[in-house]
Amino acid sequence: MSGQEQIQNINFSIDKNDLFREESITDLKVGSIRRLIPIKPDGTQDTARDEVFIGHTQLMSPEGPLPIQSELEAKTLGEAIDVFPATMKQALTEMIEQIQQLQRQRQAQERDKSRIIVPGR
Repeated sequence: MSGQEQIQNINFSIDKNDLFREESITDLKVGSIRRLIPIKPDGTQDTARDEVFIGHTQLMSPEGPLPIQSELEAKTLGEAIDVFPATMKQALTEMIEQIQQLQRQRQAQERDKSRIIVPGR
């Protein structure tokens, strides 16, 4: 399939039944919380759907800033602020586990590549 055909197959349609208005809340120190407020296509708030809260922070690493993000299990901004620390710690723990798993896979691939096979043994 050519590049032009691939572009034609991409769907750029916005789902007008799943719209959110976004607010950003931050303490300018530790992180920020994105508050996604469900709205109807006319821009009015859709009270039939729940708001979504997403926490963001970053840590400095030797390679530069390491972004951490996770959905916050909360119904209100106050709850989102309360669960932010534990959620970010959990997201960091999961990220470290994923990085370690990738490192183990890469090491296993390197070990497999470096094996010398001697015919007749």
